[in-house]
Amino acid sequence: MDSLPPVIQKFVLHWGEMGTKWGINRTVAQIHALLYTSERPVNAEEICISLGVARSNVSNSLKELQNWGIVKVVHLPGDRRDHFESMKDVYEMFRAILAERKRREVDPTLHILKECHEESADDVDSAYARKRIGELEEFFQLSADFYNKLNKLPTKTAVKALRTSDRLLKALKLS
Repeated sequence: MDSLPPVIQKFVLHWGEMGTKWGINRTVAQIHALLYTSERPVNAEEICISLGVARSNVSNSLKELQNWGIVKVVHLPGDRRDHFESMKDVYEMFRAILAERKRREVDPTLHILKECHEESADDVDSAYARKRIGELEEFFQLSADFYNKLNKLPTKTAVKALRTSDRLLKALKLS
């Protein structure tokens, strides 16, 4: 990582640390940080050298970032190697991340909560658990519904809504 400017080193290391706290592999997060701060597409060998990471780890991490929809392959004229770049629009990038987290985490959990709630309907011994699961299901459903409504908004409108959230909270007398 010595070949990177100090500010990029600092960001890459921090993003890797944060990634682990968010349940993301450290190398995946570091590669994302490197690509996000790069002015040009970067090939896998350059990533290996910049981060001091094995080629197989870089390849697997790049596939994961592509599966998340936040990194794409770019072909440069006169170069047969694949190059990679991150989404540059931070709002679109986080929309993609939220969509993928919802698909991977919220949707399966909501499905299981619904099944457990339904299966416990006739079980007297599970009445308390059924009530607790029902409350959790309601929370997850409300959250998913809110996400779906927000996700339908064009990015500019969603950003505007986020920026006006203070006024909304004041109007609701919550702030």
